[in-house]
Amino acid sequence: MRKPEYREEKTREIMEKCYECYCDNGLRDTGIKELGRYCGMTSANLYSYFPCVDDIIVKSTAHCMAQVEQEFMAKAPENIEELYRFIEEVPYWAAEKYGKKYRLMYQVYTHPKYIEYGKKFFEGVNERYTEYAQRLSPKLGISVEELSGFIFLFVRATVHYAMFEDEFYLKTQIKSLKTLLGTILNKGQSK
Repeated sequence: MRKPEYREEKTREIMEKCYECYCDNGLRDTGIKELGRYCGMTSANLYSYFPCVDDIIVKSTAHCMAQVEQEFMAKAPENIEELYRFIEEVPYWAAEKYGKKYRLMYQVYTHPKYIEYGKKFFEGVNERYTEYAQRLSPKLGISVEELSGFIFLFVRATVHYAMFEDEFYLKTQIKSLKTLLGTILNKGQSK
């Protein structure tokens, strides 16, 4: 009998491969046989891990987007100088590395069939980004409230760029974020 750790690891591997399959082929054009092919297993084997295709879609989306979020936040700046670099570089990194994943996430979470899962996922995002702000606040010398808002605006600009590679939108948002950051920092210095 296989250990529970093996099953958990295999489930994560399947979710990642299924998400990749959906990113490459889209939701509509991907059936259970194609998912099995990406995973190197039969459809029956997939069903031994997930009760239905909808479960694969929902769980693989949540799993893979949580990984993206962790990698994104691992790049978080440790000081103000790094914050400016972060603002300039991360949108391009995210577009190159995660553009397809973001596009699929929005396709899944805005689909009427899965929108409740999307709402739940984004409630978690709100909590996690607030926690990131709490961790970064002492390092950056910016209040949690101001930093939380900044993170939400920056992530929105980054995801929009990753999905559409709209340079005008990104440059406009980055300029506004830098102005906001300057205002926040100047306010902090004048105290």
